[in-house]
Amino acid sequence: MLLGDIVANATRRAPTERALITASRTVDFATLDAQIDAWSAWLVASTSPGARVAILAENRIEYVELLYACARAGRIAAPLNHRLHPNEWDDLLRQCGASVLVGEHALLRRWTDEGTADLTAIDFDAFTPPPAPAPRHLLDESDVVWLIATSGTTGLPKWAKLSHRSLTAGVTNLGLSRPITRDDVLATPFPMCHVAVYNVLAFHLHARPVVLLETFDADRLNTLIQRERVRTLSLAPTMIATWLDAATTTTTDLSSLRILGYGASAIPAPVLQRAVAELPHVDLSQGYGMTELSGNAAFLGGDEHRRAADGDDRLLRAAGRGGPLVALKVIDDEGNEVAPGIAGEVCVRGDQVCLGYWEQPDATSAAFGTDGWFRTGDLGRIDVDGVLSIVDRKKDVIVTGGETVASREVEQVLEWHPAVQEVAVVGVPDPVWGENVCAVVVPSDPMAPPTLEELVAWSRDHLAGFKKPKRLVLVAELPKNATGKIQKQILRAQVDPGE
Repeated sequence: MLLGDIVANATRRAPTERALITASRTVDFATLDAQIDAWSAWLVASTSPGARVAILAENRIEYVELLYACARAGRIAAPLNHRLHPNEWDDLLRQCGASVLVGEHALLRRWTDEGTADLTAIDFDAFTPPPAPAPRHLLDESDVVWLIATSGTTGLPKWAKLSHRSLTAGVTNLGLSRPITRDDVLATPFPMCHVAVYNVLAFHLHARPVVLLETFDADRLNTLIQRERVRTLSLAPTMIATWLDAATTTTTDLSSLRILGYGASAIPAPVLQRAVAELPHVDLSQGYGMTELSGNAAFLGGDEHRRAADGDDRLLRAAGRGGPLVALKVIDDEGNEVAPGIAGEVCVRGDQVCLGYWEQPDATSAAFGTDGWFRTGDLGRIDVDGVLSIVDRKKDVIVTGGETVASREVEQVLEWHPAVQEVAVVGVPDPVWGENVCAVVVPSDPMAPPTLEELVAWSRDHLAGFKKPKRLVLVAELPKNATGKIQKQILRAQVDPGE
């Protein structure tokens, strides 16, 4: 299936059904389809087939229109993270060879003032559709349709090549694993520059509406949940506690919700228990995936989350079971598949896997090896019942005195400490031990922060001696990317400037 057909098909089935909703606007499928055609005509008149069209904006209806239009016109959308510096935008624009940049006025003005890349910039608000419709081009499902920049949590971002086939496979896997009902309404603050935008495709495939927030704002989100009777909510774990606080303060009616989906990182156990307790009518659903997988490949459902909240430690650490359209395996350092329950690198195979990285053949070869399985860079294990648990990112593993420490294991223990609001664990160089375990903590109360001695004592019943933190750094906030994922490479540089 081609991405450009999703809205056209929904329009045939439900032309007056709401497609996109914001705080101030609502667009039905027929109107959305017409706007996609208008953007498509402009792209055909202004660019060449296969041209990269960069997008720089916060979430808005026109953003979605342009994403679909690129797919319909045979161009390649390349969304930029609006939170980056203009120099970083420049680097990404040059990497993908964009010929045009479309965005909102304030961000374009900032790029014009500070950026140096040489290309045409078009303001969303100044767009004028051509008088004639765009001619139809012969497109193939294997064509690259979107370039999505990887999160860059372990280095410089790369443009992952997503095709019509990979995205529709990812959307289908989602629909089979987390069914979308005939009365479903999705609300999401995830930025459209992130692969989480595949949720929009999934709901439109079923002719169901999506409520878009420009950015995460808990109060505004709760207003829209109540007003639009939202059934499915998609958040990052770092957003959930803030959202629940706001809902409690304003006594928001959350009775319409049936699914709280989350991804991008693991959920802290205290937040999970709170969500299950305060939303007994809601199924929590975790999705494990990444940009290169065109969305999520594994899912953990509501009943499993309730068992996790009741104390099932294995499910508390689980990422889920592979969806029906992917194959998962775990390999050792020599590339051999390991037995159930043994940790190794998680690999994925299926149509939803990306085609590789834009103009980076070495990175593509390293990711796929010689067997066609995509190496995720995550360390995990798959139990005999097919449940996948993520141990850590390979590059986040700490080796101290010859012993291996998974940073996530330490974080899961420290998250329970009442004086800890958020924590990230990283390795810092040590002349004797190689690395030491360093806990970077946002205190629950800045006036009464935890001490290193308290955290070590807290860890005594849960962690081996070599896994306990040897150093504590207190910060006001942790550096995160647009989806709420903690950027540990920045933390490492902050706690060890000489790195």
